[in-house]
Amino acid sequence: MKRIIIMLLCAQALFDASAQNKYPYQNPELSPEERTEDLISRLTLEQKVSLMNYQSPAIPELGIPQYNWWSEALHGTARNGLATVFPQAIGMAASWSDALLSEVFEIASTEQRIKFNIARRNKNVTRYNGLTVWTPNINIFRDPRWGRGQETYGEDPYLTTVMGRAVVNALQGPDTSRYDKLHACLKHFAIHSGPEPERHVFNVEEVSYRDLNETYLYAFERLVKTTDVKEVMCAYNAWEGNPCCGSDKLLIQILRNQWGYDGLVVTDCWAVRDFFTEGAHNVYPGDAPAATAASVRSGADLECGSAFPALVEAVKTGILPESEIDDALRRVLKARFELGELDPQELVSWSKIPDELLASDAHRSVALDMARESMTLLQNRGKLLPLRKDALYAVVGPNAADSVALWGNYNGFPHKTVTVLEGIKAKVGEDNVIYSPGCEIASFKADSRQYSMTAGNAHDAAIEANGAAAKVDYDLSALADADVIIYVGGLSPKLEGEEMRVNYDGFRGGDRTSIELPESQRRYVAALATLGKPIVFVNMSGSAVALEPESKVCDAILQAWYAGEAGGTAVADVLFGDYNPSGKLPLTFYRGDADVPDFNNYDMTDRTYRYFKGKPLFEFGHGLSYSKFKYRRAKYKDGVVYVTLKNCSKVAGDEVVQVYARNVADVEGPIKSLRGFKRVHLKPRQKVTVAIPVTLDLYNPQTGQMQETAGKHIIYYGGSSADSALKKIRIKI
Repeated sequence: MKRIIIMLLCAQALFDASAQNKYPYQNPELSPEERTEDLISRLTLEQKVSLMNYQSPAIPELGIPQYNWWSEALHGTARNGLATVFPQAIGMAASWSDALLSEVFEIASTEQRIKFNIARRNKNVTRYNGLTVWTPNINIFRDPRWGRGQETYGEDPYLTTVMGRAVVNALQGPDTSRYDKLHACLKHFAIHSGPEPERHVFNVEEVSYRDLNETYLYAFERLVKTTDVKEVMCAYNAWEGNPCCGSDKLLIQILRNQWGYDGLVVTDCWAVRDFFTEGAHNVYPGDAPAATAASVRSGADLECGSAFPALVEAVKTGILPESEIDDALRRVLKARFELGELDPQELVSWSKIPDELLASDAHRSVALDMARESMTLLQNRGKLLPLRKDALYAVVGPNAADSVALWGNYNGFPHKTVTVLEGIKAKVGEDNVIYSPGCEIASFKADSRQYSMTAGNAHDAAIEANGAAAKVDYDLSALADADVIIYVGGLSPKLEGEEMRVNYDGFRGGDRTSIELPESQRRYVAALATLGKPIVFVNMSGSAVALEPESKVCDAILQAWYAGEAGGTAVADVLFGDYNPSGKLPLTFYRGDADVPDFNNYDMTDRTYRYFKGKPLFEFGHGLSYSKFKYRRAKYKDGVVYVTLKNCSKVAGDEVVQVYARNVADVEGPIKSLRGFKRVHLKPRQKVTVAIPVTLDLYNPQTGQMQETAGKHIIYYGGSSADSALKKIRIKI
């Protein structure tokens, strides 16, 4: 009976809506394409151009409500008050769990729909309240100095593809739904990974055809072809002299013609302004009509910025035919119809999501699950971990009691953030904890008093300038009675991020000038070592930190990333053995600055585990467990690798089985390339055989394509990309 009543109510709502339809574009029974064509025919040029701006105004006479296209959901609903805050993207990449990532982004899409539903009821869909979220960031984290690398899924194109696919599908909802739940956006297209301070003028001059296809476009191409992703965002920087948001080669030849993408292209924010502004790309000096016409002609449909109003003049003066405005607008309006944003909300099932689900207990539980799975144990000398709960602990370091550091960037605001200090106290009791911040996260440069003021950054209100650090004689006497020292340091989203106005030692403009641990912390850790106590280093960061000196004096190192609202609980769970760590590095941890090439050079030579010929401190895919896993001989048949492994310990745990491949004939190719993985749970002493489909689409030097190539190949398998952790089999295809 309940189902019949619901069907009758929906039918009545549809009848009521149809009765109010004055024009075909208002008829929900027509296809989005049919409705789009009808609406375009009724718009003036000025109205068309206004709808191609991210702040799309209402057109009351046509029943079109105001809409803002700019919303964020990088690791949960962002920049719009209360929300569940999951670990930063790079931390979620360390889980190597696309299944759990899907759960995370199903929650993110639910909470973003709630934000929209509330805003729609209030007739005020402003920035960050919309249904079009500008995520995921699938750029390749080619260099650990890039401040925005924390927003990515690491340095590997295949891992990025798998995780990105989970994000897109979860955000947009099932194909069987009448309306899309949200629209995802692949960014930043393309060849984009810093430098942040110069991004409005920086030109990537030379990228080999191999690097372009094997690294920079790999994830974009596969997600365009294997998902129904609705948006792509073009990047700030230029490639081959053309700004990416005005690159016909990128947006027309590659994206649309070669890959068949028919979705919407949105510009990065105020990127088009760079086309005609002195001090930026300035390829059309002072000429906004010519610049905006070039962007639209090159494939951009929607602008985040304020330049597109000049399109009216561009059309009226004959620079751009109105038909090209119509082509772009078709994709813009089709997206709004697909989301149900222009229809009565009673017809949209997503409008009925209960508001009470926002930041609910169930959602917070998943944030804890993901924080736990992101924890990556890098070192555990002498099996110091897990720790006893009946000892005295000194918890020190600048990140120990910092809740904001757990949020990353592009974040929401949770009900409650559990710091590492709070998580440890909850395990062992306040009487068993000695706390001291110990040192600063980093020192101001002597000639600067600037601090982070990234536009729209939710951290702005929380960041304070603390002054230059003196040369300090550390008084460690208060720590003398501790049994173990837990140092919580690393980096901070206050310092590494997107185009920030910061000038600290080791940081510039959101990027890092050094991959070493900041000097203020390095000295403090060295001072702690003089106490002769066991030291656990909990490293929070959005990128790889060179910890070679610290690895020599610290017994254990736990990479905690920016772990979200439940981060402190997850850290404590791992340290005290209530959770068996299983995270694996999604990027290489180098030994020092000497290991990384020129930051501005986009050539992949000697970059990432695929091309780095040196010995890293901790390899891509590395991560320890409290369990011990043993791999047996694998078999390959019909595109599947069958791997048998056993948990040889008394502790249940998860292992991420990793499969890499190399084309023997490709002598200039990568050392190895990830081409399959699976996260597996094993009980104590359990033995399992895991079937892992392997994608052998490696670069073919003869054709210049990513494809399965006949010949001899080597398949590597194990728990890390390190040679010592891998077994191999030779195959011929």
